[in-house]
Amino acid sequence: MNIVPALLAIGAPVAATLALWWASTGAALYLDARDRRTFGWTLAGASALGLGALGLSFALGPQTTPMAAGLGFSAGLVCWGWQLVAFYTGFVTGPRKSACEPNLKDFARFVEAARTGLYHEIASACGALALSALVHGQPNEVALWTYLILWAMHVSAKLNLFLGVPNHAEDLLPDHLAHLKSFMTNRPMNLLFPVSVTAAALIAFALARQAAEAANAFDATAGAMPATLMALAGLEHWFMVTPFEGNVLWRFTQRDRTSRTRLRARGEGFKVFGDVT
Repeated sequence: MNIVPALLAIGAPVAATLALWWASTGAALYLDARDRRTFGWTLAGASALGLGALGLSFALGPQTTPMAAGLGFSAGLVCWGWQLVAFYTGFVTGPRKSACEPNLKDFARFVEAARTGLYHEIASACGALALSALVHGQPNEVALWTYLILWAMHVSAKLNLFLGVPNHAEDLLPDHLAHLKSFMTNRPMNLLFPVSVTAAALIAFALARQAAEAANAFDATAGAMPATLMALAGLEHWFMVTPFEGNVLWRFTQRDRTSRTRLRARGEGFKVFGDVT
């Protein structure tokens, strides 16, 4: 067995996944940090891309080339990005839009936390069903598995934030979702966290092994890209409990919001000074 072609068959999809993960996350954070007057256009653009990605997933279903696997992965990434943009711009969130009352405990607090993103979870489930219907029974289901990995790990991250971790990255939340901070808990760790990272590691390992033992380039790509994505999702979970701040990778996307915050603070300062004088 020639190891060089085997490494290239896996290495190229891994590198592509890393680039797409970083770029797509940065793009979503950048768009969500802009002025709220742009959000309508942002959602319209994301919706057009999302619908296009659904159509692309359907067209790619019968195709079994490495390029088709890579495009399927990108389509799943775009479909999930559509859901995130709808949530973080505030268009599809939930019926609860206020901070948690201090006296809410345990199950009642969980119910109210779930209500902050209820419509988003329903929309996410609809997206999964749509992708499943489009690629069901086809050899290329990479778009669906990509979407499901992202959705599952997003839910896991939200549950861990609710149950308690030390790092929340709450400064990346848009101002209109600031009430979500009140549902986050500060703890060194919670009982779900080991389950989340262990499951991510095991699934990533199984997918990586599938890619390494693949009989053709399509199967290698179809295994390597989701495996890398699952490993990255697990790494993002570890950022919640380690001293290293992983979100520094996308801090540059928040410059517009930081500038607006400083301008508002300066304006409030001048207002107070004027009132005093």
